[in-house]
Amino acid sequence: MSKKTSGDMGNAIAATDQVLDAITFNDDGLVAAIAQQFDTQEVLMMAWMNRDAITETLKTGQVCYFSRSRGKLWRKGETSGQTQALKDFRWDCDADTVLLLVDQVGVACHTGRRNCFFNAVRDGDAAVIADVETDPDDLYG
Repeated sequence: MSKKTSGDMGNAIAATDQVLDAITFNDDGLVAAIAQQFDTQEVLMMAWMNRDAITETLKTGQVCYFSRSRGKLWRKGETSGQTQALKDFRWDCDADTVLLLVDQVGVACHTGRRNCFFNAVRDGDAAVIADVETDPDDLYG
């Protein structure tokens, strides 16, 4: 990995400003964020980001969300160790949803499943289609 120069840092700041100007945040100052595994295209989860979460994510390369229940930034993996390294940051045509292509370490879901989309309709009935891979008690104590 090459060392960043002061010019690179200026470019990173300018890019972050451009992204923040482009995004349409809702009345609560949030934008929906979908995390997708960069190499398999598996949709992992949906969460919310605010301006600070986007700024930190772009600055550090580690995904940070905004927790509505806690009312503060939530750095993915800070308690569980199940981190997301940012590979690409995209937004949709309406600029009201972001797509984070990530490299997920471990499970993405707080239930201990690989992704949060484990409920489905199968043969006309609601079904759970993914097993727990990691006991949530092991992740969160």
